[in-house]
Amino acid sequence: MSYHVEFNNVSKKFKNFEAIKEVSFKLEHGKTYGLIGRNGAGKTTLLSLLASFQLPSSGQISVNGEDPFENRRIMSEINFVYEVDYSNEYDTVTDYLEATESYRPNFDQEYANKLVELFELPLDKPIRDFSTGMQSALNIILGFASRCPITIFDEVYLGMDAPSRELFYQEVIEEQNRNPRILILSTHLVSEMDYLFDHVLILNRGEMMIDESFDQVIQRGASITGDAGVVDAFAAPFNILNSQQLGRTKSVMVYGEINAEKQIEAKRLDLEIGPLALQDLFIHLTKKERSHEA
Repeated sequence: MSYHVEFNNVSKKFKNFEAIKEVSFKLEHGKTYGLIGRNGAGKTTLLSLLASFQLPSSGQISVNGEDPFENRRIMSEINFVYEVDYSNEYDTVTDYLEATESYRPNFDQEYANKLVELFELPLDKPIRDFSTGMQSALNIILGFASRCPITIFDEVYLGMDAPSRELFYQEVIEEQNRNPRILILSTHLVSEMDYLFDHVLILNRGEMMIDESFDQVIQRGASITGDAGVVDAFAAPFNILNSQQLGRTKSVMVYGEINAEKQIEAKRLDLEIGPLALQDLFIHLTKKERSHEA
């Protein structure tokens, strides 16, 4: 069954603080979403609303047209995976996986066992004695093996070393091919993970700044390099995110589509046009917004 999610003007307030401000977006089956934002942008609050951990202050959230809050059938199909304190967990991995299978209707024990081997987790060691990286791997296994139609990973891979993170990234690709679902990756590791995203959601101070496909976002940003005066004139119509100059050579980052006509003009003016990484766009877009509001 295909699932779809819709947020319609959703806000969440905590006393006098508004963590989420009239956010609207849609999530579609089979897509991997990158949820990006600075610390305090509201990412975890937004995800906890989707997972029905709390109610919105205003607006509507729907999953397949239904309100998910206290909806047992829908809530069982959403898995919000985040860092867990296992300091008092004396069970082994085997015990923990068996317990999880009892309340996750789509849980795949065989797949979970394969992931345990992949991440090299010991089966007979209490989880409380695992390293931080091993505990992160366990969270990832629980997220994948649940095979929930809506699976959310909220920074659960930060405790893992680079080779283990790479195993996780590869599994994202392979599992989406095997068993497509709505998969949300909330992350600060943008430069490592951007190739996984079909769609990008950028939150800034509780507001949705970007809600576009990965390709659309990347096409909106570019670097322009050349003679300083020529660069300034060419870049004037665009939203300039950042600029650097060395002697007469200047390079600027812009946010705005450089169409075919502008590409031809840039070549005539002996300007070099290059792509921007998603991380560069994210850093400078949110920095500019913060500077403007200060």
